[in-house]
Amino acid sequence: MEEQAVIVQFDYASDSLDALFEVEERLETAVAAAETGEFDGNEMAVDLSDGSLYLYGPDAEALFASVRPILEAADCLRNVRATLRFGPPEDDTPERVEEISARPDQPERR
Repeated sequence: MEEQAVIVQFDYASDSLDALFEVEERLETAVAAAETGEFDGNEMAVDLSDGSLYLYGPDAEALFASVRPILEAADCLRNVRATLRFGPPEDDTPERVEEISARPDQPERR
């Protein structure tokens, strides 16, 4: 099975990890329900200013479609960029970056 990925980078808008853990639980549930892959975890800056989420599966497009609504609705995430990687982590693997806008009712982080 070819390993594809969705790697999500974001600015973090909370002073604790509780909100991120809630988002991660929703991501895990969505990916399992859609059978599009797996949520593999996060990396966070020590000062909680930004981070990354890692998801893997056989089809990056399907994986992204299953988690995009959760990323769009997450109040704790700002300036979200999802990199869809269409193969293994090598230099010549095709990728596409998707910018995810904040909801209209979501204030921008200052």
